[in-house]
Amino acid sequence: MGAQKSIHARNAKIDFNVDLTQKLCGALLFPHIRQSSNPFSQVIARLSIKHPNLFGRNEKLDVLWDKGIDDFNILIAFRRPRPDWLSQQSFTIQHSVAPEIAVHGLPVDHFTRSGSGGVNLSRSSVGVDFNEPSTSHWSSKTSIKFEHVRPLNNDGHTINRDMDGFPITSSGRSYDNMIVLKQESQYAIANDDRFTKFNFQMEQGLPLLSKWLIFNRFKIVASKGFKLGPTFLVTSLTSGSIVGDMAPYQAFALGGIGSVRGYGEGAVGSGRSCLVANGEFTIPVTKELEGAIFMDCGTDLGSARHVPGNPAIRQGKPGFGVGLGYGVRFNSHLGQFRVDYAINAFQRKTLYFGINGVGS
Repeated sequence: MGAQKSIHARNAKIDFNVDLTQKLCGALLFPHIRQSSNPFSQVIARLSIKHPNLFGRNEKLDVLWDKGIDDFNILIAFRRPRPDWLSQQSFTIQHSVAPEIAVHGLPVDHFTRSGSGGVNLSRSSVGVDFNEPSTSHWSSKTSIKFEHVRPLNNDGHTINRDMDGFPITSSGRSYDNMIVLKQESQYAIANDDRFTKFNFQMEQGLPLLSKWLIFNRFKIVASKGFKLGPTFLVTSLTSGSIVGDMAPYQAFALGGIGSVRGYGEGAVGSGRSCLVANGEFTIPVTKELEGAIFMDCGTDLGSARHVPGNPAIRQGKPGFGVGLGYGVRFNSHLGQFRVDYAINAFQRKTLYFGINGVGS
C-alpha cells in the first residue's frame, strides 16, 4: 500500500511518498528476531520526502525513513548548490538499528541460515560527503563522519558482551566512537558486448581522542562481463583487509546472497581479511527471461583468529565455502527479478529471491 503526493510551495515541488506493506506471511517464512503482539511490528514501511528548494537557493533536502520487521533507518541529507566543476557537498545525519547477524549470528541447518545471536547494533552518525566531478569512466567520493555505535540485545537494552561473555565493542565499554575518513573510487566502462568495473574503498579511523578507534580498512571489487555468442559470462573478485583497532562487528563476513550463495549471512566465516570469487553464466530464453548457472567461493584467509573474541571460531564456522546452483532472471521496467537455487559444500539447498532496481 503506497501513497505519493506532490506539494507546491514557493514554486518548489516537494515529493512526499509513503509506502506501507503488511508482512502477512512473514512469520511463516522467516524466524523473526523480535516477537511482539503489536500489529505495527509486522509492517514494512518507507517514508520519503524530497524538497528541491529549501531556502529559495536550490538547496535540496532529502529525508528517508525505512522500517523493516526487525530494523529501521532514518537518513537526512542536505545539499547546497555548487558549480559543476567543483565537488558537490552533502551534509548527512543518519540513525539505524539492525540485527548484527553477519558476525554474531548463529549458523543453523548446516550453515544455510544464520539465526539471532542476541546482538543488534544502534548506529548514529553525522558527517559530510564530497562527490568529485565525474569523468567519462571515473567517479570518486570522499566522506568524513563521526559515528557512535551501541550494541543492544533483542529487548533494546544496551549490552557490551555477547551471549558467551565476550566483548562486542573495541573499547570494552557499551559503545564505540570513531571519526571515519572514507575514500571511494570507481572505474566503469561498458558497451553492448562487455563491461569492466573496478571499485576501491578505503576507510581510516582518525585518533582524535585516545579511546576512539584507529584503523585502516580497505576493500577492492573487480568485475568483468562479456558475451560468448548469445550467452553472457560475469566474473568478479572481492578482497579486503583491516589493520589496527577493530570491533568484531567490523570484520569481513562471508556468506549470503551478496557473497557465497548456499550459506546464510556470515555463515561461512568472518575475519580481518577476505577473498571472494563469483562467476555467473546467463543464457537468454526470451526477451525478458534468462536462465543462469553460478558458482561462488570465499575464504577468510585464516584471519578469523585475529578478530577480537574469535566469534567465527566459537560458532564453528568453516572459514571457507563453495556454493553453486542455477536460477532465473526476469527483466521488467521495475527492475530485474531474480530467483536462485544454491547448494553449499554440505549438500544443503537454499532458495533466494531478489530484485535489482533499475540502474542498480
